[in-house]
Amino acid sequence: SVNFACKSLWAKATDYGTTYTKLNLMPGTTIVVTSFYICPTNKKKVVLVSSSINERDQMLFISADEGSSFQRQPVSFTPDMLLFHPKEEDKLLAYCKEGRLYVSTDLGRKWILLQERVTKDKIFWSVSGVDVDPDLVHMEMQDSSGGYLYVTCLIQNCSDKMVTAQFLGKIDHNSLLVQDDYIFVKVTSGNRTKHYVSHRRTEFVQMRFPKYALPKDLHIVSTDESQVFVALQEWYQTDTYNLYQSDLQGVYYSVVLEDVRSTKQPEESVLVDVLEVRGIKGVFLANQKIDGKVRTLITYNKGRDWDHLAPPIKDMNGRLLPPFCPDCHLHLHLRWADNPYVSGTVHTKDSAPGLIMGGNVGNNELAVTLCGQVFEEEHHILYLDHGGVIVAIKDTSIPLKILKFSIDEGQTWSVHNFTSTSVFVDGLLSEPGDETLVMTVFGHISYRSDWELVKVDFRQSFSRQCTEEDYDPWTLTDLQGDKCIMGQERSFRRRREGAFCIKGKSYTSALTSKPCGCTERDFNCDYGFERSQVLKADGSQCFADFWHDPDAPPDTCHLGQSYESSTGYRKMISNVCEGGVNKQQSAKQHACPLLPPRGLQVGIKGQMLAVAPGDDITFIVHQEQGDTSSTRYQVDLGDGVRTIYQNLTVTDEPIQHRYEAPGVYRVAVKAENMAGHASATMYIQVIAPLQEVHLEVGPIAGRNQQVNLTATVLPVEANLTVFYWWIGDSLQPQLSLESSILTWFPEAGEVSVTVQASNGRSMVQDSRSVRVYDIFQVIPLSFSPNLDGLNPNIPEWREDIGQVVTKLLTKITGIPEESLVTMVKPGLPTTANLYIVPLESKPVTKSVFVDKVGAHAYTHQTRTHARTDSCNHTHTHAPWLRTEDAYPPLFFRKLPGSRNVYAQMHNEKEQEMTSPVNHSNHSGVVLSVNSRELHSYLTS
Repeated sequence: SVNFACKSLWAKATDYGTTYTKLNLMPGTTIVVTSFYICPTNKKKVVLVSSSINERDQMLFISADEGSSFQRQPVSFTPDMLLFHPKEEDKLLAYCKEGRLYVSTDLGRKWILLQERVTKDKIFWSVSGVDVDPDLVHMEMQDSSGGYLYVTCLIQNCSDKMVTAQFLGKIDHNSLLVQDDYIFVKVTSGNRTKHYVSHRRTEFVQMRFPKYALPKDLHIVSTDESQVFVALQEWYQTDTYNLYQSDLQGVYYSVVLEDVRSTKQPEESVLVDVLEVRGIKGVFLANQKIDGKVRTLITYNKGRDWDHLAPPIKDMNGRLLPPFCPDCHLHLHLRWADNPYVSGTVHTKDSAPGLIMGGNVGNNELAVTLCGQVFEEEHHILYLDHGGVIVAIKDTSIPLKILKFSIDEGQTWSVHNFTSTSVFVDGLLSEPGDETLVMTVFGHISYRSDWELVKVDFRQSFSRQCTEEDYDPWTLTDLQGDKCIMGQERSFRRRREGAFCIKGKSYTSALTSKPCGCTERDFNCDYGFERSQVLKADGSQCFADFWHDPDAPPDTCHLGQSYESSTGYRKMISNVCEGGVNKQQSAKQHACPLLPPRGLQVGIKGQMLAVAPGDDITFIVHQEQGDTSSTRYQVDLGDGVRTIYQNLTVTDEPIQHRYEAPGVYRVAVKAENMAGHASATMYIQVIAPLQEVHLEVGPIAGRNQQVNLTATVLPVEANLTVFYWWIGDSLQPQLSLESSILTWFPEAGEVSVTVQASNGRSMVQDSRSVRVYDIFQVIPLSFSPNLDGLNPNIPEWREDIGQVVTKLLTKITGIPEESLVTMVKPGLPTTANLYIVPLESKPVTKSVFVDKVGAHAYTHQTRTHARTDSCNHTHTHAPWLRTEDAYPPLFFRKLPGSRNVYAQMHNEKEQEMTSPVNHSNHSGVVLSVNSRELHSYLTS
């Protein structure tokens, strides 16, 4: 990209490059032309961006007659980018490096300032058929506080008062994407990033990936055919991504291929090795990287099934190659070219369906997929006449005279001397449109010479236009020979072998299509389900992930409505099969129950928990589960202001408040309906800004017994942190410089514990509820080491695993779930405490609850054996396990130091408490997981 300064730089050709006419833009004046833009809806309209040699005078040169004449238009700004309206040819947007955005409605003759502080490349015209007003502009802009917003406005009036914020709150810089039916943004808070999507301009919804995907990075691969295809880097990945496929709304995602190779480019950009094959919808190529080895896979049904590419059967001379080993496959280098005038290593085209040319990774040869070897060295490729002519020029640093071309889709190749003097080839150009047979090779004779442009006209190679008799039909099949792809049989037209004719403008490749009967291959796994080759012999079945309850009502389910529980399968969006198998027909209809509020949270817009006196505060109440339409919310702002809201979490009316006096204010929200209630508390320090922390505390505690409260701050390198510990409803916290304290609870019942961590500039908080009992029991548990490799060491994962263990033990033993609580501890190896508490309606005596447990535990210790790797027990997979055996069968290991814990009991003279046992005197033993024995042990 070099700016050439000359008096007559630009030239045009309207005869396929045979003759060029110089454009005298400003006779007698030296100017610098920096870029040019051609209107996509009217190619006669051209705008050149230029400046004088001293860059003081900025000018546009505007032509409405293909450059035959130009009108000079001085402008008061320096355009960095122009963006034509996709439908209306005279409307233009201009972006400046200073962040200013201008609009013109008369092809650049008059300009109006739309907005300032706009992000480059995050400006989008309205999408036809989706946005109502064609004059709407989507943009990402910076607000006065330095944050970024997604806003829209009309070009007629885009002042600060007229822009509309389409997403509530700030978004990450450079995260806005408007594409087809969808709009994407992301929001990072603390160490978590959440991605949001809007389908056809509806309300933004968080994109739902598997619960423990924990995205680090996301790339949109495709949004056509009313479906989103994304590449997602999960928490454990470094140089690979997983491919996910969405539902119609782009909200719920299921994995279709794991471990796709990626490469980091300059300026921290990332390329993921997945390529959508043009010409046939639903066909993708991807390079999968497993154990350091890369292999190329192809899918014909948008990720439902993937296959290896067959190796070439012929060499470049047409000779049959010897049979390859059974496990040998063709692997392609899916590389994109940095130069826009040359092809990458894989070349496909919409007008040439079924034709793929790609470069082999191993020896850098160029091959025609499923046909044969073509060249031994890498070449640049250009398709002409809908693939009727394929041109190839060697990718080399030495000057060339020849090019190669094929008129039979790469079966045979001819050589053509396109110049008498060897040139260094810089690129290939063809006339816009797929029907052209004229191309231009441009390059230079020496590194100091001017450009040389050589026209190559293949029209002389054909004597006539093609007729219907010159075509044969061919039916698309996958590598297994199946004709039903994406629910239909599709036939295309292909020029017959030996028919040397021009396809021309009227050529269309598609011939016929007819729907097929539905089979299992037309259905993919629904959200929360995955396929498994491990749990079942049939790898086509979908099984629910351990964290997903298929029968649970969705968050949007309200009383009086109904919902359908998932069978684990969903038909692919663009699949058109009819009749046959219906994997969704067994789905059950359920009436939406009145759900009690759960997961109630109260926060402040902007994530701040410490503010200055007089600051305007916007409180946000969020409810993760439960009905909201019939729920009443009582809000106490802590300074005497109390109010009641109905349907608070779905209303557009925010809770706004202002604290005038410094101090600490306890803000409490209680949500209540006929099914139950929930509460949330936060503390506002009216002094300074805030941040985030995680509180670790056992869910069960004994009355008047010491309890350890531990706070974990992220990032871990934070120092000089002051911790505020709030016990119960007290407004007087305990302060410490250490991240843990010892405390006790004098009364039985449920106690709220909150910790806040402050480092002087930010503050964060976390809350937990502790159930306090007079008597209970703790049994330490450990798990097989396989689980450690899948432990992301985050609170949500530990809570889910704890719930799974509790439910499993309840099912095996028959003990009510209310009496069992499993808390998975942070860190590795993965361990847990099993708390057994009495039911409130059935008091347990000390002799039954303590003595029998001790006696029965001793009996089991005498019958257990040390665990070895070659355990002979037969274990079956529980239904909540991940499909790839990510969570193996649980082994419960009784740890040394199992103790009975109970507090002083009223009206008893004697206090009993078993002291912790010295771990060095005992070796760990494994309890045989037997339903009858475990039931007997835990029931006692």
